[in-house]
Amino acid sequence: MRTVLLRLAAAVLVVSVGACSDGSGDRTTGQQLDSALEQTRDAAATAARKAGELADKAGDKTKAYVNSPEAKQDAAAAKEAVRNAGRALESTAEDAAITASVSAALARDVELSATRIDVDTEAGAVRLSGPAPTAEAKVRASDIAKAVNGVGSVDNRLEVRTASARSP
Repeated sequence: MRTVLLRLAAAVLVVSVGACSDGSGDRTTGQQLDSALEQTRDAAATAARKAGELADKAGDKTKAYVNSPEAKQDAAAAKEAVRNAGRALESTAEDAAITASVSAALARDVELSATRIDVDTEAGAVRLSGPAPTAEAKVRASDIAKAVNGVGSVDNRLEVRTASARSP
């Protein structure tokens, strides 16, 4: 394909040269064609050499960047970001498991299962909020939450609401 293009370019060049020539030159059409082909080959060789030089230069710059302190810092920062994202994901999963375990344990208590207790967990710290039927049930909710594996602390914000306070 490249040879066909070179010959086509040479033919176009010869026709152009021939159209401009008054025919009084010493060179024949064949010689002009040979000259045009030679010039086309030279131009192609020069372009190929320059492309090779540019590719080598780009390769050298790429190698220099990869081995540079900036690239190493970028790689270290990316590594740390991935590590932090993994920790955050692990922490979120652990918190979700703690929340589910505390909620299930509270639901097993006869007096607390009938109330709507919200359980939120962040980094192992559990926050209980909502109503508690008695002061004893509120204390028991804290004890139940503290007994769950992974709970570091309990912030008990349950509000004691007696039967008379709940009726309209």
